[in-house]
Amino acid sequence: MCGIVGYVGPQNARDVVLEGLRRLEYRGYDSAGVAVLTGEGMATAKRAGKLANLEKVLAEQPLPEATIGIGHTRWATHGGPTDRNAHPHLSADGSVAVIHNGIIENFAALRGECEAAGVEFASETDTEVVAHLLAAEYTRTPEGPGRLAEAMRAVSRRLEGAFTLVASHVAEPDTLVASRRNSPLVVGVGDGEYFLGSDVAAFIAHTREARELGQDQVVEIDRQRGLTVTDFAGTPVEPKAFTVDWDAEAAEKGGHDWFMLKEIAEQPQAIADTLLGRLGDDGELVLDEVRLSDQELRDIDKIFVVSCGTSFHAGLIAKYAIEHWTRIPVEVEVASEFRYRDPVLDRSTLVVVISQSGETMDTLMALRHAKDQKARVLAICNVNGSTIPRESDAVLYTHAGPEIAVASTKSFLAQIVACYLVGLFLAQVRGVKYVDEVAAIVDELRQLPDAVARVLTQMEPVRELGRSLADAGTILFLGRHVGFPVALEGALKLKELAYIHAEGFAAGELKHGPIAVIDEGTPVVVVVPSPRGRSVLHSKVVSNIQEVRARGARTIVIAEEGDEAVVPYADHLIRVPRTSTLLTPVVTTVPLQILACEIADTRGFDVDQPRNLAKSVTVE
Repeated sequence: MCGIVGYVGPQNARDVVLEGLRRLEYRGYDSAGVAVLTGEGMATAKRAGKLANLEKVLAEQPLPEATIGIGHTRWATHGGPTDRNAHPHLSADGSVAVIHNGIIENFAALRGECEAAGVEFASETDTEVVAHLLAAEYTRTPEGPGRLAEAMRAVSRRLEGAFTLVASHVAEPDTLVASRRNSPLVVGVGDGEYFLGSDVAAFIAHTREARELGQDQVVEIDRQRGLTVTDFAGTPVEPKAFTVDWDAEAAEKGGHDWFMLKEIAEQPQAIADTLLGRLGDDGELVLDEVRLSDQELRDIDKIFVVSCGTSFHAGLIAKYAIEHWTRIPVEVEVASEFRYRDPVLDRSTLVVVISQSGETMDTLMALRHAKDQKARVLAICNVNGSTIPRESDAVLYTHAGPEIAVASTKSFLAQIVACYLVGLFLAQVRGVKYVDEVAAIVDELRQLPDAVARVLTQMEPVRELGRSLADAGTILFLGRHVGFPVALEGALKLKELAYIHAEGFAAGELKHGPIAVIDEGTPVVVVVPSPRGRSVLHSKVVSNIQEVRARGARTIVIAEEGDEAVVPYADHLIRVPRTSTLLTPVVTTVPLQILACEIADTRGFDVDQPRNLAKSVTVE
């Protein structure tokens, strides 16, 4: 997720673009850059780090005044957060400037094509490929109105993956073009001026009139000809008009009351982006970075998954999937305890570390201990170029985009999906699963964004339930198999957001102590396994529901669509779509996120910044 701004109009483009970038910095703060187009040519400035770094440079070395410009705040995917990887990217002759949000899956093949033609690349990004392709295509496109837009359509047809692209060309100083596939782009329409943005926050200070770009569409904004939208084939399209009724602060949150709610709503996209580009041309699964040979991975005879907090719960889910698919024993450890208990590690041990930020100190220290013991380390991380990925032997990035709310939501679901991918990758390398078997499970994973989106459309009863539970003193969560880590995560979310005593238990442990705390009216949330895959577990959990209900509990049951056995015992029933057993945490977690958020909001607490907590724990 990156922030994109474009402007064509009478104002100083640099100032308009920088203002838009400030409002979009929550979408990416690894680096920032701007480009303005004047009669003299293209002028650019970009810097790694937060937007303030770029603003300092521009204060000392201002760009020339111009009335057309583009800007970008980056969340790094391909290539670390450095000056040279910052956007905009230029073509070799400097004629084209491009900014990009998304992931171009086939960039490696396209880069090879460009290099074969003699192009020298200045960055490690997938985006730079587009600048070179667009410059080459422009020279082949007949002169006349709409030339840059036609070149953009031709290039867009060749790209695979998710992208929003905005480009300018020195030969067309009155024109911006943009292209969209599987990545957001909106157009702001003002009085004699136009804006482009990743979302409406980019231009809310200037206009509330907007146009929504559809899938596989190209927009051309020309100072004389105005706004033109076509599909990738060149067929004219009438964009959907809408009026933004949010203020500037709400616009940054996508109209939601809290960043957490916005990030919950972004979970389908976060899952989809995490899955992008994972199958190579040969059909085999690929990670982002692997500095281990296939033989080294085949030699692995034990796996530790090491992480903290919510990431630890993702690790618990990983254990079920990795052991099932690879038949390698897996242990899951809290990072803060890992090195102090002197675990047995050697060259045949793989340590999988999970960290949203890549800077979690306990996890980093566990990683370094594992390396000291000669173990191999594979990182699952959301921040490209952070310390943990840099010090690991292999990396899989979750591509969830920046997460502003302290409580992790979209990062958690992306981590779960990443854990599945790691398990499948190991199974593939070790020959436990064939390519077609891996591809079949990846296809199932690709259905999860739609499943999560369905869950999100059915959450109003959960919000009502949350409001009714705001005065609860204790809430218990029960689950079995992969539902147990989901129960732990649900309890954690409630504790950190609403400051209510909450505990998650393995449902089979109920009669070994926890049932003693059940009292009249005690809310008990039960994550029910599918009756299809593990019917024995299902019947046991239904028995657990009956047991707590008989003791006065208020039962809140999360069950898949079509499960009628739970209906007589559920005071509140929350339905989720059917999925394969191992994949169910991705859909069953979502109602628990909404529930915790609604309870906290009803109790009057700051959902995005709960007390005593920080987004990234960088001390032991």
